[in-house]
Amino acid sequence: MLQVGNYYTLKVIRAKPIGVFLDDGNSGLLLPARFVPKTTKTGDELKVFLYHDSDDRIIATTQQPKGILGDIVNLKVVNITHQGAFLDWGLMKDLFVPKSQQVSFMRRGGFYIVKIYLDEQTGRLAATEKIDQFLSNEVLTVKEKEEVTLLVLRRSDLGFVVIINNKHTGLLDVYRPIEIGDQFPGHIKTILPGNKIDVVAGKPGYARVGDESDKILMMLEENGGFLPYHDKSSPQEIYSFFSMSKKTFKMATGALYKQRKIELTSSGIKLIE
Repeated sequence: MLQVGNYYTLKVIRAKPIGVFLDDGNSGLLLPARFVPKTTKTGDELKVFLYHDSDDRIIATTQQPKGILGDIVNLKVVNITHQGAFLDWGLMKDLFVPKSQQVSFMRRGGFYIVKIYLDEQTGRLAATEKIDQFLSNEVLTVKEKEEVTLLVLRRSDLGFVVIINNKHTGLLDVYRPIEIGDQFPGHIKTILPGNKIDVVAGKPGYARVGDESDKILMMLEENGGFLPYHDKSSPQEIYSFFSMSKKTFKMATGALYKQRKIELTSSGIKLIE
């Protein structure tokens, strides 16, 4: 059974001036003409997202929302009414946050972290700021060194509290400037007693060195084969230029040196022709 808030790959069963109809196991699901790829024909399969339009009909779209059912995302308020707030989530119809589901005093233009859920009474997608009830570390679905998605929730005395894979919370100790609501890949550094989780931005260990090594080579080529960064450079200088930690920089340049792709000098790194 198809459910709003999710992606599906559906077959085109007929075309009309208003759009194409997709096989939903019933009479067909409309994909409006403005979202239909130009070369689409009957029998083609299209990846679409399902939601309710302004007339409360379930329709399909090839637009990509900023989150799907169950996701926790950082979205901007574009309108306020007596009933609640409307968020821009990348579709023509904005996402509604009922007043009863608000924690802070939402204002137009502000960004808020919300969870996308299905309202049981209306069957429509909505959002809630009351996300703590959906986060738990009681039973973990992650393990150490596993790559995860992180969303910055709030500051703490020890760093930043982040949401892990829309399910758990962890502590991020960062070396780079970040803001509440930022989302980026990371990995599980340590799982402590009581299922407390320490996380790190980026890929684990040498898994990220290949990507960063390629990045350094590209930046060397773009700067005449030489960059004035080395072991004595400060972490802030390295992050400002390379957007990576000094530890990662040293691992990546060490790997390139062993591959005889760069030369390490007292004044910087040099590309070997």
